[in-house]
Amino acid sequence: MFKKILIANRGEIACRVIKTARKMGISTVAIYSDADRNALHVEMADEAVHIGPPPANQSYIVIDKVMEAIRATGAEAVHPGYGFLSENAKFAEALAAEGVAFVGPPKGAIEAMGDKITSKKLAQEAGVSTVPGYMGLIADADEAVKISNEIGYPVMIKASAGGGGKGMRIAWTDDEAREGFQSSKNEAANSFGDDRIFIEKFVTQPRHIEIQVLCDSHGNGIYLGERECSIQRRNQKVVEEAPSPFLDEETRRAMGEQAVALAQAVDYVSAGTVEFIVDGDKNFYFLEMNTRLQVEHPVTELITGVDLVEQMIRVANGEKLSITQDDVKLTGWAIENRLYAEDPYRNFLPSIGRLTRYRPPEEIAAGPLADNGKWQGDAPEGEAAVRNDTGVYEGGEISMYYDPMIAKLCTWAPTRAQAIEAMRVALDSFEVEGIGHNLPFLSAVMDHPVFVAGEMTTAFIEEQYPDGFEGVELPEPDLRRIAAAAAAMHRVAEIRRARVSGRMDNHERKVGRDWVVTLQDHRFETVIDADRDGATVRFADGTTQRVVSDWTPGDKLAVLDVDGRQLVLKVGKISGGFRIRSRGADLSVHVRTPRQAKLAELMPEILVPDTSKQLICPMPGLVVKINVEPGEEVQEGQALCTVEAMKMENILRAERQGVVSIINAAPGDSLAVDEIIMEFE
Repeated sequence: MFKKILIANRGEIACRVIKTARKMGISTVAIYSDADRNALHVEMADEAVHIGPPPANQSYIVIDKVMEAIRATGAEAVHPGYGFLSENAKFAEALAAEGVAFVGPPKGAIEAMGDKITSKKLAQEAGVSTVPGYMGLIADADEAVKISNEIGYPVMIKASAGGGGKGMRIAWTDDEAREGFQSSKNEAANSFGDDRIFIEKFVTQPRHIEIQVLCDSHGNGIYLGERECSIQRRNQKVVEEAPSPFLDEETRRAMGEQAVALAQAVDYVSAGTVEFIVDGDKNFYFLEMNTRLQVEHPVTELITGVDLVEQMIRVANGEKLSITQDDVKLTGWAIENRLYAEDPYRNFLPSIGRLTRYRPPEEIAAGPLADNGKWQGDAPEGEAAVRNDTGVYEGGEISMYYDPMIAKLCTWAPTRAQAIEAMRVALDSFEVEGIGHNLPFLSAVMDHPVFVAGEMTTAFIEEQYPDGFEGVELPEPDLRRIAAAAAAMHRVAEIRRARVSGRMDNHERKVGRDWVVTLQDHRFETVIDADRDGATVRFADGTTQRVVSDWTPGDKLAVLDVDGRQLVLKVGKISGGFRIRSRGADLSVHVRTPRQAKLAELMPEILVPDTSKQLICPMPGLVVKINVEPGEEVQEGQALCTVEAMKMENILRAERQGVVSIINAAPGDSLAVDEIIMEFE
């Protein structure tokens, strides 16, 4: 077995590989850029080598620099993670020339299947059903428009060497095809150093389901079930689960056998993923093969008990697979939520800054992976598992140079409903402050009836949030539970205040029993009867809620029992009450005496400033292009400018008709969030 492995990556995947290598007794080498000097993966590795400036094209994807680090440390093998050099045939070739093992497929398989155009041709030759499209190279935007018309709108414009949603656009018209072609080429060139583009038919109402394959160099190949990856934004996955709630065993087997046959047709070795689009009748169409480990691999590990990183390392060492297809059993259900540094209230645009608070929920082991002793922890039988793959820490910086992923939060349970409920609690327990993040959106998805029913498609976000995510309106029963909790918590805080001030001898007796709780346009009149074990909160309609908790003022997380059901709240102090976040809702909860509540109703409403005549930069980024000039009349939907952030080009469009009066930015300018780019008459 290898004695030392270099991880040619960063962030959570580098940390993930280090954990398995450590378990196997293999020492690890991290590489890092200037921006990652204090990163978690650098701290976790046995050795670390500086690789260059922050931009990936000057550090992490410069093959010569990675090779220098390998030589300097004597690493015998390299795990590439995903992204960066993971699907770069030249990198695999350079490692082979150096006599260093690549923990991934051979160069030929990368070239055959890593390139989307070539892989589709091979799939067609192998008799695999593929989505209609044009596989040749496209010279310019005019040709892209012509091809799009021949295929028929809508079409998907994709980077041949792409991945992770980079270099991908959906076009419904000639103008969108022309515009999308150029943006896709730009993103592809910046992210992968390869600007080749192809176009295929965009299948409406599809489900994105992928098969995990694992092959060795001795001709053995297996599939480890499927992953449902239909909930996506900007063509990037957000929520994944295994197995899919849509597939039956017959379809699963057909897809799995086809995926393995395709992999073996190109002599594939290592872990890989074959992606399919599946329609409502369970017809499936080959999309592409990712010749690397996938971001969402933990859900497969949780339902199979197979450590995919360990298997990749063993296969790279020349070992035969220790499991056969008959050994693969899918047990229970696993869900992964990707926690991103992005603002869901601003169309999921990236957010950067310092993590002033980062407290993931406690990890708990259960299920197949725990049974095999490959995931550390202890949990009673039947209890849900919680796993958090991350590469950040409290006080660390979220950089503008890399993917905005903070963590991958996973839960496992015997049933899908139990796994969803475990995820709801885990999301409510996850504390993140200092940056914008998508925790509220993830919580909303876990409660959405379409997701709960397992009926989502890749159009889920566009269909369910057509005007963007604007937060969550909790139903009255949930608000009532939160109101009861807030009233009980406020009473505890008032008693503490009285003790600290020294103004009362019998603090609990002097603190009032009558409180009015207001939240989300609801008003609850309550009376609290407290005892040593908790508090009974009585509402005006005569109903009661029993609240039990050990919360103390100042705690940012409250775990309560309300009428026998757990309630987890993120708590902040505001004047006259709390800022409470629960199940995707961000609530200002005021707890007042009846007299204070009556006076509060007389206070004037604070109006939000009017920014309708301004184009505001929605995220920190670099101005790539200004499309208009002062005095120009613009129409609704017209492109105004392009801002690049975290390797993605974002086209900002006019929300309504108007005339440009002032332009405050120019190409090359670095803008902060909420900076005014231009103003209108």
